[in-house]
Amino acid sequence: MERKKELRKDIAFIKTQQASLDTRKSESANVLQAIENNTVFQQAKTVLLYYSLNDEVDTHEFVEKWSSEKRVLLPVVIGDKLILRIYSNFADMESGPFGICEPTGKEFTDYDEIDFIAVPGVAFDRQGHRLGRGKGYYDKLLPQMPKAYKAGICFSFQLVENVPTDEYDVCMDTIITSNEDKLSHTHLSLPPCDGE
Repeated sequence: MERKKELRKDIAFIKTQQASLDTRKSESANVLQAIENNTVFQQAKTVLLYYSLNDEVDTHEFVEKWSSEKRVLLPVVIGDKLILRIYSNFADMESGPFGICEPTGKEFTDYDEIDFIAVPGVAFDRQGHRLGRGKGYYDKLLPQMPKAYKAGICFSFQLVENVPTDEYDVCMDTIITSNEDKLSHTHLSLPPCDGE
């Protein structure tokens, strides 16, 4: 638990002190291009994306762009869990408890229909482990979608050597991030994390 706190603190420091807004913008563009190049995403009909906070890979235009071609779902915070709603357009969004814009439509519960999930996080490692913000929202949500392809989405400095794990943590199927050269992307195809 202490190691998780330290890692969150380290990443927060890099975001605020070392990774400029221009760097995060260019990396966001590379990461989103890499998602579009992902075969599973290309073939997916229903995708679960996220509406980014200002310290995450920026997905705002990406959500709007793909909502005309795919059924795009976004998470909505209700109490201590996430539910899903279909994104229709920005006019149907409202600010949620953490200042994140959330869709206001009907709840989506056909989890087996979700083909691809873009999962944000504080940090990821090359084994597919994820460190969240500590609230456990995705840890509760993701086990309900065992068939969906889970892609961890992050900036290059969020890909670390080792993320401490607990038994309830859900592994990613791939990590999509920018390379250190900021010109291309890393797409890690990962073995399943059995027993983690």
